[in-house]
Amino acid sequence: MELKVKPSESLGGVVSAPPSKSYTIRAVLSSLLADGSSTIRSPLVSRDTMAAFNACRLLGGRMLEAEGLVEVDGVGGKPAVPGSKIDALNSGTTIRIATAIASLCGGPVTLTGDESICRRPIQPLLDALSQLGVNSRSESGFPPVTVEGPLEGGLCSIPGDVSSQYITALLMASPYAGEDVTVELTTGLKSRPYVDLTLDMLARFKVEVYNDGYKSFHVPAGQSYSPVDYTVEGDYSSGAFILAAAALTDSEVTVNNLFRDSLQADRKIAEIISKMGAKVGINDDSVSVVSDGRLHGIRADLSDSPDLVPIVSVLGALSEGETEIFNAAHARLKECDRIEAMASELSKMGCEVEERDDGLLIQGGVLKGSEVDGWMDHRIIMSLAVAGLKAEGETVISGAEHLDVTFPDFKEVLGSLGGVLV
Repeated sequence: MELKVKPSESLGGVVSAPPSKSYTIRAVLSSLLADGSSTIRSPLVSRDTMAAFNACRLLGGRMLEAEGLVEVDGVGGKPAVPGSKIDALNSGTTIRIATAIASLCGGPVTLTGDESICRRPIQPLLDALSQLGVNSRSESGFPPVTVEGPLEGGLCSIPGDVSSQYITALLMASPYAGEDVTVELTTGLKSRPYVDLTLDMLARFKVEVYNDGYKSFHVPAGQSYSPVDYTVEGDYSSGAFILAAAALTDSEVTVNNLFRDSLQADRKIAEIISKMGAKVGINDDSVSVVSDGRLHGIRADLSDSPDLVPIVSVLGALSEGETEIFNAAHARLKECDRIEAMASELSKMGCEVEERDDGLLIQGGVLKGSEVDGWMDHRIIMSLAVAGLKAEGETVISGAEHLDVTFPDFKEVLGSLGGVLV
């Protein structure tokens, strides 16, 4: 499926950010582990979250989906052995958390995903689980993977600079281990705000975790998840594309359901857009952008926000001067190598861009509409669509069906503000 984007001189209006994918998946899989019934209000409904819903059901959770909410009857820390493989589709968060939860089952559990997931490393998580007494099998450290408990507990070590999802997975399963669990990081922690999201979610379920300066985490055994009634906040990761589109055009746009006190890593987009020259207003529950479309390049440290690499690349390509993105090597381990992908596709649009190990060096200027590849990655597709709004001539993006991974209504939302996407 192709997405065609025509230039748009201005955007205007008020829209709402979709619910947070990160919080939705954590909330549903935490509810699975709870002893009792939880209500998750305003969950994101997308391909990634559907993968988490399916994993929840296969592991024994009873789910009732209604308009605007999901009710989950949990298993009290004793998930069932699924009758079939758990297919995480394109969701890295789901397969990693579900892998750790599967170690609490009373038998072997096999987990897999789509072609992209089966190229993303999972061995560091398996190694850590092995140190806690879990048996696992995989081909060369990538999914599919089979795990079998028990999760005995003890001490495990894991790198903190590959994926914060490994730490999230260990913390979420550990309250039901046979003994206390201590997770030690062998490197500094990248994407720290995503671990903060996990700690926040665990606290809502009354689970205690002791954080020693993000160098180690201690989870006492003998705990249980208490059920919750929880409302999912809006997603800064998805809202970033709308805010960036407004900044690049002569626009006045407000995105509701983005909270000032959010823990989400990608709230950093507001700071980046402001530093590049747009006027940004951060309210209690919304972010507004007023811009004349003239931005200037900056240096952007995206160590904690690797999902912003694609859209910040576009902002840099359409700004005056040079933009340097650095400390984002872990962006190469997402749905695709996002550093390589953006260097490739922006070059097709006429941008002078240098690919570096941990980021990009971009010379801003004018982009020309082109035929570009979405790399089967929702964030690459949405970023190139935003680029197309400011490019000279029509931009055609392949693989647009992958928008349903996190932001199924992206085209309609941007269209409601005046963008032309067909």
